[in-house]
Amino acid sequence: MSEFTNTKAKRISKLKEVSILILKTGNAKSFIDANKDFIPTVIPTDFIELFDEIIKEGHKMLDVKVLTNKVLNVFYEPIRDYKRIEPKPDTFLGLLEQNNSEMEQVLNKIRPVFKAFVKDVNNKKIGIELAEYFKQLEVFVKHYTIKENVLFPIIEKTWNDYRCLQIMWSFQDDIRRNLKTVITQLTTEELNIKQFNKCVGDIFFNMLAIKFREEKILFPYILETITQRQFETMNREGFELGYPYIKPSLTKNDTSASGIDRDMVNLGTGNVSVEQIKLIFNHLPVDITFVDENNKVCFFSTPPKRIFPRTTAIIGREVSNCHPPESVHVVEQIVESFRKGEKDHADFWIKMRGEFILIQYFAVRDEQKNFKGVIEVSQEISEIKALEGEKRLLDW
Repeated sequence: MSEFTNTKAKRISKLKEVSILILKTGNAKSFIDANKDFIPTVIPTDFIELFDEIIKEGHKMLDVKVLTNKVLNVFYEPIRDYKRIEPKPDTFLGLLEQNNSEMEQVLNKIRPVFKAFVKDVNNKKIGIELAEYFKQLEVFVKHYTIKENVLFPIIEKTWNDYRCLQIMWSFQDDIRRNLKTVITQLTTEELNIKQFNKCVGDIFFNMLAIKFREEKILFPYILETITQRQFETMNREGFELGYPYIKPSLTKNDTSASGIDRDMVNLGTGNVSVEQIKLIFNHLPVDITFVDENNKVCFFSTPPKRIFPRTTAIIGREVSNCHPPESVHVVEQIVESFRKGEKDHADFWIKMRGEFILIQYFAVRDEQKNFKGVIEVSQEISEIKALEGEKRLLDW
């Protein structure tokens, strides 16, 4: 009888029960009191399916994130104690875990300095030391970039219940914003102590929570479901993006573009080879990404300095999965307006890492005006923005 009652379907049903309770009341105490025997029976993969269903129900991301923290707190011990599959140190997941360990060490270094700073916020020496530690911590954001551009696309293609990744991505964006706020306040001496303390607390909680969820829930299930060939691809692309602290020993001798077709292509205004087309795209001082009429990513350029990271893992990916949950609605609105013929372009500009970035979306249509996709073009325009007068002579 116990084997029947402990099936996955019944566990998910009970987890949905406590989730609904938390969403409605914010509290799980009555469930905990009534289900002390059930709580130890859950297994980590249950939460992948649970949160996939929660996301599909359409709840607000902010509510889902609060729910996630509370649910995983209720079941912390059985998740922690579940015997997991261990990744080998020199593999893709092993490297991510090694970088997790390094990140935790940086957090441990920050703790005493932060406590000293809170007691004496006017101490510039402590403030400078704390800022340097947080800059070290900001390097770890590369870990999240690798997950979002290498790991998440593979999972989306492999799992049916991949939507829990949207929650993790949203938490990762929270960390990015909070790190930027903390470093800005420390380096500009415009300290809002209440906001500062909250940001630091959120950084600690979220970074350690994501580490726990990766290593106890996400990574073990990946080891069960992802092929060795997919891991080799992920390791190569992780290498290309750059790991934050611990670097792999991989050499860049694996190129997926072997056997270049040198046949000429008639572009209407001239004939060029496939190799020349690649060279043209990759020498333009802009990031270009093309999404077809079915909302699938088909192509991106690789200029010497990309503004936004891309890997070949995104090819064939739904464009809505390539953006953080909080901003994806903007992209969907743009694409839909292009599809309906209401608009032909959309422009945005942002300041990022001391640069001024212009982001433009263009509708692609054939000669009959049928919608064929969207081109995204991103460019660093600080020098262009600063131009004045005229330059007619070569001066280099």
